[in-house]
Amino acid sequence: MDHVTFVPTVDQLAYTFGGATAVGRIKPGTVLTLWTEDAYGGRITSKADVATSVLDTEDLNPQTGPFWIEGAAPGDTLAVHLVDLTPARTWGASTLIPFFGGLTSIPASPTLQDPLPERTYIYDYDAGTETLGFSALASDFQLRLPSNPMLGTVGVAPARREVRTSLVPDYFGGNMDSPEMAAGATCYLRVNVDGALFSLGDGHYRQGEGESCGTAVEGAMHVTAIVDLIKGGGPAWPRIETDTHLMCIGSGRPLEEAWRAGQVEMIGWLGQLYGLDRLDAYQLLSQISQVPIANVVDTNYSAVTKIDKRLLPSAPAYGGIHGEMRSAARSLGSISY
Repeated sequence: MDHVTFVPTVDQLAYTFGGATAVGRIKPGTVLTLWTEDAYGGRITSKADVATSVLDTEDLNPQTGPFWIEGAAPGDTLAVHLVDLTPARTWGASTLIPFFGGLTSIPASPTLQDPLPERTYIYDYDAGTETLGFSALASDFQLRLPSNPMLGTVGVAPARREVRTSLVPDYFGGNMDSPEMAAGATCYLRVNVDGALFSLGDGHYRQGEGESCGTAVEGAMHVTAIVDLIKGGGPAWPRIETDTHLMCIGSGRPLEEAWRAGQVEMIGWLGQLYGLDRLDAYQLLSQISQVPIANVVDTNYSAVTKIDKRLLPSAPAYGGIHGEMRSAARSLGSISY
């Protein structure tokens, strides 16, 4: 396998899906060793740093990439296997930002409510125990939480020359903010333009489902991923496969539109895997699906439709490429799963 290492300079970071110049060309099957900046662009480093003072709203959620995948054409499927996600700093930050988050007035749904006070939380990260330290700001309460490193953003360029901000999740992936996007997962994305133009970023050291306040424990990340290409079969919405589950992520507003997109995508996937017609797949899905909420704070919300593979007969997706990529990941040595 080819192995490419890339650490972007500040001027090489991308802030859109589509419209950005490729930072490199890679062959299918390439191992990527990358570094990603946090969603704040590294500008928040202490409790004294508050969003309205230090953030540049035009430079949020920087992405590493995009990479041009040789041979990728519209309608193909890009398979991205996350081998390892390791926090790149000894701390991560989470913020309360005025008029942003799931439990406050927001511009898209305004009320007469005053903004919540700004706060910044710094979580120390202990690599030895793989834990994060939470400290309350209004009391002396403290505790340590296990880290769950994940990527908030994985995506490709959208179709029809469209350019979308890296803050948005949609059919091309993007800022889905799902804790399911962790080491050991394979993400399947539809290729919409020649070369796919694949990017990733927005490392989280920990995040609960929904990302309630709008920010996770944001931090720079060391990322190892294997990127491969399947000709044809591009899904309408992002899919994820792990050793134990199949998942589809839908995005939209209101939240039920995100839920519907993921449900319909999973019905189609069940049909492909087992030859079920839509109504039989619909009935089966109704009895076995789980639906973790990924985010309820971004420009679009994201919901995951999730099925335990142990409830179904064995039917390797995409010819079993997840298992192949997992085996390839083991051969690389130290990995997170």
